[in-house]
Amino acid sequence: MIVVTGATGNVGRSLVQSLAATGAQVTATSRSVSAADSPPGVRHRQADLTDPESLRPVFDGAEALFLQNGGPSAHLLSPQDILDAAKAGGIGRVVLLSSQGVATRPQSASHGGTARVIEDAVRQSGLDWTILRPGGFNSNTYAWAESVRARREIAAPFADIALPTVDPDDIAEVAAAALREDGHAGRTYELTGPALTTPRQQAEAIGDALGEPVRFVEQTRDEARAQMLQFLPEPVVDTTLDILGEPTPAEQRISPDVEQVLRRPARTFAVWAQKHVAAFR
Repeated sequence: MIVVTGATGNVGRSLVQSLAATGAQVTATSRSVSAADSPPGVRHRQADLTDPESLRPVFDGAEALFLQNGGPSAHLLSPQDILDAAKAGGIGRVVLLSSQGVATRPQSASHGGTARVIEDAVRQSGLDWTILRPGGFNSNTYAWAESVRARREIAAPFADIALPTVDPDDIAEVAAAALREDGHAGRTYELTGPALTTPRQQAEAIGDALGEPVRFVEQTRDEARAQMLQFLPEPVVDTTLDILGEPTPAEQRISPDVEQVLRRPARTFAVWAQKHVAAFR
């Protein structure tokens, strides 16, 4: 049995589907997961990473665990308690979804510092571990979906600064390999897309997928910050804008790890846009 936490998220949902397609026994868990979120044959259990006791019955009898790092709520997690509950349930292998920021923004609590604490707990857990450090997700562009649907327009800052954003499905497939195959224990994988892509190029790719032009409007940093503060904490907003506007060489590096694990190239943003074009129609 493989337990997938965060099973309703961009990576977790895809991972559950990928594992189920291989015939693996899977338990999908999150605070709100339901039968509608899971493929046939997948067990679903509601549990909360901030409440390790709620996870004990989920972990009982399982062999492997996909653990998300908690995102903006990561500071609320007790990773040692979660890992202790996992070991008590019989789990021997853990794959952690962490963040590229552990290496590139270690002083930022929102992007690297808290995730480092969780990584350290995993490394010291006594379990076979694999750590995944993705950069920015292609699915972050869902934030543009409403304006594309309403006005065929995208507003974003730093129009021509490029990053190698990654398809969450690629992250999920790497996680599935690490959960099911030998040879990944003790490895840390940096996961990116196969090319540097700018916000302007992403808008063009969405327009190509739609078959009609999408107008790009470049925001100032202050305009973008005011918009982002409506739904994200201030430290997350400021560090995100730093990454988007002044990425480090490490943040712009294209990693070979997706291709090395999956034995195929990472998917491009254009492929992602074609696959998810319905969100922008």
